[in-house]
This record gives sequence, structure tokens and C-alpha cells, in this order.
Amino acid sequence: MEIEKATAYILDKLGRELPKTLHYHSVDHVLDVLNVAEHIATLEGVTGDDFILLKTAAMYHDSGFIVQGKDHEHFGCELVKKILPEFNYNGDQIKKICGMIIATRIPQMPCNLLEQILCDADLDYIGRDDYWKISNYLFKEINESAQLLEIDWLKIQIEFLDQHHFFTATAINERKEKKAIYIQKLKEILIQKSI
Repeated sequence: MEIEKATAYILDKLGRELPKTLHYHSVDHVLDVLNVAEHIATLEGVTGDDFILLKTAAMYHDSGFIVQGKDHEHFGCELVKKILPEFNYNGDQIKKICGMIIATRIPQMPCNLLEQILCDADLDYIGRDDYWKISNYLFKEINESAQLLEIDWLKIQIEFLDQHHFFTATAINERKEKKAIYIQKLKEILIQKSI
């Protein structure tokens, strides 16, 4: 597996072809997910080929946005199947990578540790100090195509955070408490806006 070449390829492609209206699903998001996935994987004891496969999946997990937002996970897998053999990934490795990418579809339904790690890395921001900043990027991105009132956005965020749960022990330990604080704060803001 030539991960360096596979990474350089997708970073270049994303930089050139992602729509400029994607304020959240950007190259910055992809690199953030990669860094978080590496962090969680290290603490969860993932090594060797599995570590490389996880990093590859992180780099390609939102590549389907080049085609379209709806079902982007499917389109990302199609790209992975087409491109990664050029970088010496075999069929079994590509199948694992696609499993991780598909697992990030909302609602997340990971079936193994690697899928759990990528899911947790993909939504890590909801338990971090930069939650407000990043959620504003997502609000801005959504508003490019569907105008949302702030009060409706608050309701969507509360419902999403209420239904979401982290999967790995690392993410639960590091992010669950702060996420709960954000849920409470969002509810307070919603009450204030509703008066």
C-alpha cells in the first residue's frame, strides 16, 4: 500500500474539485478527521496494515462530495475502488476501506473497531472546544442550498447531538462530557430564542 501517494492524490483532487460551497466538508475537515483517527487508533491499540487502512479511509471518506452530497459515501467508495488499486491496495483492503466510509453515513452504524474509530473521528468536533466554530461552518454550508432559520438549526443540532453517541472508549472518555454541556447550552439558547 502506497499511502503517501494515495494521500497526495486525494488531497490534490479534493483541493481542485470540491465545490467551494462546502464550508464544513472541506480539505480541512478531511485532515482533521485523519489526525483524530490516528489519535484514537493509537490509544485503541490499532497498528500495522489496519492503521494504514484507517488513515486511507479517513482521507477518502468524504471524496464522494466531488460527485454530489447525497449518498456521497457510495460515490466515495466508487472512487476508492477505481483509484486505490493504482496505489497497490488489494480487493480485501479496499473492501475494509469502503466499510469504514459507509459506516460514517448518518445514522452511523459501525460494525468493527476500525469503523467505530472513523465514525468517532468524523464527528469528534461535537465534543471539542471548537464545536461552535465548526458547527457554524456546517450551518453556512447547509444554507448554501436550503435556507434555515437559526431556531430551526438549533432544533436540528439538539436532536442530532441527543441521538448521537460515540463508540470507542477513547472518544467516550475524551468527548462525551463536553458534548453533554453543548446539548444543554443549545437547549438554553433555543429557549431564549423562542421567547
